[in-house]
Amino acid sequence: MEQQIIENPLSVWQALTPDPAWIAALEAGKVLYFPKLSFELLPSEQALLTPEVRHPKARNISLDAHGHLKGAAGDTATQLALALMIGRFREQAQELIHSLLPDYKEYLRLAPTSYRPMQVESRAQSWRADDKRLHVDAFPSRPNHGERILRVFANINPHGLPRVWRVGEPFEMVAQRFLPRAKPYRRWQANLLHGLKITKSLRSEYDHLMLQLHDGMKSDADYQTGAQQVTMPFAAGSVWVCFSDQASHAVMSGQYMLEQTLHLPAQKQYDPAASPLAILTRLSGHSLL
Repeated sequence: MEQQIIENPLSVWQALTPDPAWIAALEAGKVLYFPKLSFELLPSEQALLTPEVRHPKARNISLDAHGHLKGAAGDTATQLALALMIGRFREQAQELIHSLLPDYKEYLRLAPTSYRPMQVESRAQSWRADDKRLHVDAFPSRPNHGERILRVFANINPHGLPRVWRVGEPFEMVAQRFLPRAKPYRRWQANLLHGLKITKSLRSEYDHLMLQLHDGMKSDADYQTGAQQVTMPFAAGSVWVCFSDQASHAVMSGQYMLEQTLHLPAQKQYDPAASPLAILTRLSGHSLL
């Protein structure tokens, strides 16, 4: 299998000049790994490295684009400290992306920033929600019509423990394997889901196929063990970036991570033909939007 993890020597949150090789790798679905780039906590923020800051009914703690904190427990001072820490990470993550990929800047849409203090191994979930299985990101209730999902991750584990991923085969190989198994898209079903407010907007054929890939990968036990893949421990004090709708990945272990999601129209990539939308359109032989 071709190399899916590309190591980057950057040690500050702003690249001096964008590198075409890094850009091409990212848009090909590879993971950019920055082992020397670290999100530094303030001394007062060490107290936030505990699962107790998460509300028991929330999966993660998040800060939305308007600065509203969700999913947090604790008193007002604790919640303010969480908001400031997550907000500072958001600023640095955006600075990194804007410098690495300057042509994206005008078109990026900011999504909530999350802090994940829980241990991955202890999470009990259904097979469809289990991110310990190889998958590409696609969300049943949030159709995105080909919009890219660009993510910046930082491992802030205070005990030196890595966040361990499995990274799988290139997206086109995934699509070639699972597209023939996909159930056909039905517009009436999409209309019904939207009418019942199960989806936030009308599910396009692209969104339908991405969900079919996501579910097909996760439900296939033989694929999970037999697919081409590498195990990658992202070290404590490191950062990595990928398009999570394109990079086949599974999150096996780890605790204490910050994550920033940014959305980008597929046509605003440096190479729009490299997007999942373009690949699935080509393999399907017709427009998916």
